[in-house]
Amino acid sequence: MTHSTFSVEKAEDSTGFLLWQVTNLWQREIKKSLESYNLTHSQFVLLASMLWLSQTNEDVTQIILSSHTKIDPMTTSTVLRTLERKGLIERIEHSTDSRAKTVSLTKEGVKVTQQAVKTIEGFDQSFFKSLGKTTKEFNHQLQMLLNFSEETKPLSKTK
Repeated sequence: MTHSTFSVEKAEDSTGFLLWQVTNLWQREIKKSLESYNLTHSQFVLLASMLWLSQTNEDVTQIILSSHTKIDPMTTSTVLRTLERKGLIERIEHSTDSRAKTVSLTKEGVKVTQQAVKTIEGFDQSFFKSLGKTTKEFNHQLQMLLNFSEETKPLSKTK
């Protein structure tokens, strides 16, 4: 049987297929790591980003959070509502922009997030340790892919 449809001889030679497999494996293990905190991966990413951004920005808004995490604004809003119901965050009207919501971690949110960050950073170190000294280069290459994606995405969608 000929495989003329594909540009690679083996599935393992497909960068996209390998990335998909590694991403699925990594996400499955992240999910397990977050179970004890009763958090989904999206919830964790938003909480950790809020903690990170609160160290550098006065007001963390939903839009800033969405942009930072690359989670679309509607999903960000939905997940933040869930985190608010869990008592981990507070959302209030922005002091100068009536269209914006400022988000902040509650005391419990800070506590849970700090614990979860330690767990996830430990897992990441273990998961990516086989890359050894090339981890920084790998991160740089991932950043290049993110930058390429930002540069090539359509400026507007037509309806």
